[in-house]
Amino acid sequence: MSGILEVLKNIRPLDLLDIALVTFVIYRIILLIKGTRAVQMLLGLAVILGVYVASQIGGLNTIHWLLDNFLSSIILVIVVLFQNDIRRALIHVGRNPFFADLSFQEETQAMEELVKACVNLANKRIGALIAIERETGLKDFLEVGVDIDSKVNSDLITSIFLPYSPIHDGALVIQQGRIKQAGCFLPLTQNPDVSKNLGTRHRAAIGLTELVDAVAIVVSEETGKISVVIGGRITRDLDSTSLRRVLKRLLEPRTKKKKR
Repeated sequence: MSGILEVLKNIRPLDLLDIALVTFVIYRIILLIKGTRAVQMLLGLAVILGVYVASQIGGLNTIHWLLDNFLSSIILVIVVLFQNDIRRALIHVGRNPFFADLSFQEETQAMEELVKACVNLANKRIGALIAIERETGLKDFLEVGVDIDSKVNSDLITSIFLPYSPIHDGALVIQQGRIKQAGCFLPLTQNPDVSKNLGTRHRAAIGLTELVDAVAIVVSEETGKISVVIGGRITRDLDSTSLRRVLKRLLEPRTKKKKR
C-alpha cells in the first residue's frame, strides 16, 4: 500500500495528461476498427505474439527464431495490413462536410430530392449507385465519368440511371451538395466475407467506403431495395422514412445540429 502511495505522490500533472491522451488515442483506434477486418487481423497478431512468448519460455528455438525475425519487422507488417484503416484515421484531420456550403433550406431540399429519387428508382426496380462525399475528397475516383455539376434533382438522378442511359452502369457522385459526375467507376471490395448474393453495385459501394468515409446509396435492380453503406458496413431494406433519417444523421455537420 505504501508503494502505491509513493508512486501516486510522484505522478505529475503532465503524466496524467500523457495517460489521458494515450487512452483517448487507443479508444479512437478501437472505434475506428470496430466491425472491420482489422479486428480479426489484430487477433491473429495477438496469437502470433502469444506463440512467440510461449516458444521463448518453452525453449522452442526454431519457432522462436522464426517469429523473432517476423516480429522484428512488425511496424512494416502493421502498415501493410492496416493501410486502409491508417488512411481512414489520417484523413479525419481535415473536414469537408456534405452540406458545408448550403443553407438550411437548400440542404433540406437536396436531402428530399435525393430520397425521392432513390424511392422512385426502387419502385421501378432500376439499379443505382450514389456516392456522397463527406470529409474525404473523392477526386481519385472521378478520373472516369461525365461532368454534370448540377443541383441535386430527383428527375435528373432518375434519368441518369434509366437502362437506356449511356452512364447508368456507373456511380453518381455528389460533392458539397451538388451532383458533380456520373458514370464513375468505383473499386470493388476484396473482403472475402462479403455475401456472394451481393451484386457489383453493392460490392463497389462497400469497396469505396472501405477506403474513404463517403456514404454510398445502392438501389437493387433485382429486389428494388434501398441500402446505405458506410465504413464497409451495409444497412439494407430502407424505406423513405428510414433512408431520410439515416442520411440526416450521417451527412449533417455536427455544428448545425447543435445550433438547431
